[in-house]
Amino acid sequence: MWNEHCSYKSSRRHLRGLPTKAPWVIQGPGENAGVIDIGDGEACVFKMESHNHPSFIEPYQGAATGVGGILRDVFTMGARPVACLNLLRFGAPDHAKTPHLVSGVVAGVGHYGNAFGVPTVGGSVGFHSRYDGNILVNAMAVGVARADAIFYAKASGIGNPIVYLGSKTGRDGIHGATMASAAFEADAEEKRPTVQVGDPFAEKLLLEACLELMASGAVVAIQDMGAAGLTSSAVEMGAKGDLGVELDLDHVPCRETGMTAYEMMLSESQERMLMVLHPEKQAEAEAIFRKWGLEFAVIGRLTDTKRFVVKRGGEVKADLPIKELGDEAPLYDRPWVATPKRPILAAEELAQVNSIGEALLRLLASPGLSSRRWVYEQYDSLILGNTVQGPGGDAAVIRLGDGPKGLALTTDVNEVYCEADPFEGGKQAVAEAWRNLIAVGAKPLALTDNLNFGNPEKPEAMGQLVGCIQGIGEAARALDFPIVSGNVSLYNETMGRGILPTPAIGGVGLVADVTKTASIAFKAAGEDILLIGGAPGWLGCSAYASVCCGREDGAPPPVDLVAERRNGEFVSGLIASGRVGAVHDVSDGGVAVALAEMAVAGGLGAQVAAQGLAWAFGEDQARYVVTAAPEEATRIVAEATAAGIATARIGVTSGAELIFAGEAPIPLAQLAQAREGFLPTLMGAEI
Repeated sequence: MWNEHCSYKSSRRHLRGLPTKAPWVIQGPGENAGVIDIGDGEACVFKMESHNHPSFIEPYQGAATGVGGILRDVFTMGARPVACLNLLRFGAPDHAKTPHLVSGVVAGVGHYGNAFGVPTVGGSVGFHSRYDGNILVNAMAVGVARADAIFYAKASGIGNPIVYLGSKTGRDGIHGATMASAAFEADAEEKRPTVQVGDPFAEKLLLEACLELMASGAVVAIQDMGAAGLTSSAVEMGAKGDLGVELDLDHVPCRETGMTAYEMMLSESQERMLMVLHPEKQAEAEAIFRKWGLEFAVIGRLTDTKRFVVKRGGEVKADLPIKELGDEAPLYDRPWVATPKRPILAAEELAQVNSIGEALLRLLASPGLSSRRWVYEQYDSLILGNTVQGPGGDAAVIRLGDGPKGLALTTDVNEVYCEADPFEGGKQAVAEAWRNLIAVGAKPLALTDNLNFGNPEKPEAMGQLVGCIQGIGEAARALDFPIVSGNVSLYNETMGRGILPTPAIGGVGLVADVTKTASIAFKAAGEDILLIGGAPGWLGCSAYASVCCGREDGAPPPVDLVAERRNGEFVSGLIASGRVGAVHDVSDGGVAVALAEMAVAGGLGAQVAAQGLAWAFGEDQARYVVTAAPEEATRIVAEATAAGIATARIGVTSGAELIFAGEAPIPLAQLAQAREGFLPTLMGAEI
């Protein structure tokens, strides 16, 4: 209960500085998931969580149970899951284990989500040698519930029964939580028994049974059995309610014989729930679960002692103070040192290619910027029939019910920026999520985070965590983008080598009318292409510098949050009024990569008045590429200029080639071939 994964003892002090409130926030951090009001009596329930260590040891089951766990966090609150996303980071493509890990993780994510019946609509995939010994698997789930029917984990009612629900308990996952709070050493493979085994079909039954039970009015409190299993779920429910808990393990359904009390309390077998029920509803609740073919057992009761008492065979196996175990875990103030600032790189230092076209093709074929189609085509992104925009764009869009309303969803982070300057990197991760939601026509409402860092006992690694949290907080405040849920994953380190600091951001926005969303694809020939937000040309920490020059040094682009909000709201207005055709934010790879992605997506080329390598590949923030009819473009430029937003015509859509001024045309087929080759080639080597 006091390990990092359960207690956040190294991060809680700093997390308290994050903005978590807004008029539309119903529930912020501290519950199974965050909850926001999305109007019409509806609420959106969402959270992101990590399953990094288990997925490195056993990629298929590690990733699968990561998806299962985050889905339970959402429907535990009374919400029906409507979408999943993920953020995955793997080691260098030429590392011997990378194809095996990619294959297993993608298969695990796809199997669980597809079988459970929820669409996987978006995500992020990256590669870097710093993840060679410690991959990242972050899963995000989104659900919808009635705003007046949210369920919480706070137990109440002395004497009320504590009920075990779902699948039987086995010996899988014992010590999973503590394993997730320790660095890997040479014995990593020996930790395989700590990885849980998932059953998505059992979880689907659990979902339906739980929602039916909730509708019956029988539930007082509910908590899924995740990390530390029965121990953490029982302790957290009791501690939140200032009550004691007494458990009799003789009544726990087990699928293995001879399990000790220790094994039963720490098992992380999947698809299990713990509930406190109204006693008069017990028979009705049991009938519901029996109907769905699931276990139902009264295994304890609430007491007024504030003690956590565990019995087995009539003998007391544990008797501990519940508040100290639960919400009064130690709070560390670990030493930390700020990451030193890096010098700004001059563009002239990085002029190492002959043409924009040459650099662009190299970038599109690189591990960081190539198409993720090989990954997302293994996920069912259309099940439930509400996906308006799936993987491959700036953000996913799903329809809610029969009306026009929808949700936009994204996951983002640039870990290279965070390594160079944690504060600016944290800001940029939030700003990137904001831009991606804006770019499809959504109003950004709230975010969840998954803070993946190295060993907090090292002041440099702790400084990265602190810096990123501070940057995230500043951006979230400036953009009215509160953090309502999240997860901290520390000790992502193998043999003393830590991962890149990776504060993953999951963003949720509200779409008023899903028939009026924007997308990245060029729509029509003869439209003017506008660059909104200016083009100074910042190459430090850029994809161009890494891929074409072999450098990841220099300072990352600074994030002007005033400009982010101003420019984003301007673009949002253009989309809402239907004045623009294609919309794409400018991020990794700069303007040239954004244009190539828009052209390939639309099957339509463009002529572009490029102004050099820095102009083409600089990753300056707060920028968008949009298209509009010529007369409309003239009005947009005038309005932007009046609002103090640098905006310029940079080209026109036409033909089947991307043509940068003064350079040889690049056929769209060549761009597409460059983008599509990396992952199939990497994975074909294994197959």
